[in-house]
Amino acid sequence: MTEFSHIPVLLEPTIELLDIKPNGIYVDGTLGGAGHSKEILKKAKINRLIGIDQDEEALVAAKENLKDFDNVTYVHDNFKNIDDILDNLELAEVDGILVDIGVSSYQIDAAERGFSFRFDAKLDMRMDKSKSFSAYELVNEYSEEELTRVIRDYGEEKFARSIARHIVKKRESGAISTTKELEDIVLKSVPRYRGQDGKSNIQRTFQAIRIEVNQELEVLKIFIDKAVSKLKKGGRLAIISFHSLEDIIVKQKFKELATGCICPPDFPICVCGHKPVVKLVTKHPVDATEEELKRNPRSAPAKLRVIEKL
Repeated sequence: MTEFSHIPVLLEPTIELLDIKPNGIYVDGTLGGAGHSKEILKKAKINRLIGIDQDEEALVAAKENLKDFDNVTYVHDNFKNIDDILDNLELAEVDGILVDIGVSSYQIDAAERGFSFRFDAKLDMRMDKSKSFSAYELVNEYSEEELTRVIRDYGEEKFARSIARHIVKKRESGAISTTKELEDIVLKSVPRYRGQDGKSNIQRTFQAIRIEVNQELEVLKIFIDKAVSKLKKGGRLAIISFHSLEDIIVKQKFKELATGCICPPDFPICVCGHKPVVKLVTKHPVDATEEELKRNPRSAPAKLRVIEKL
């Protein structure tokens, strides 16, 4: 089994913009290997850190990494349930919340998890292995229309229809069980031209299937409102995203929460009474520096956005 190692991206700006307060209570909704959480704990003598992860292997690694700290509560759950999690812990409000969305380096590099086409492995892609629905079920049970929707909408793949059609055709001769089989189908489904080798098409298809299996975008939409409701006044929410679909959701939702009057522009006075719930700490996303990119090339697509509860 691959050792759980994950280099935390945008570490310095994330910790700085969370504005860690001594004796505060913080939530890391995607604990992973606990790289961000360890810095939160080192930054100031906080009261408590709640570490949430749906991957039990991540929790094991995090407990080892944070073994010197006695103020951490570990929770095996999805961060979309943050309201229930905090209610169960009898915590009405917290000072800060962080989520680092998407698949971790460990999950990508662990062949047995079936996230990457770099390894010939069983189709899986579950971030939470206790769930029964995996990439295998999706690839072998979704209709051609459903497959097209997933690959087109979540992979932004222009040959989605062709890929879906070839998947369905291949299923007629038996189940599609491995990442290699799926890779071969994608390669047969897309034209080769101007030196294109099909790798990008495979990446987009695998990304789309992973997002659907784990309901990543729906989870994000549900989470943001719940997280803001659990922040103290002055508390901050930091979200690190890794592709445009995630960042668009975060950007639009943050803008909506930070907007005051929503009356039509031709109204002479405000009659809606709508008040902003948060203020934007980052008006534009924070990207990785050149120095970080050299240390960790996988940080290239990462974008950090932060808001503060009013």
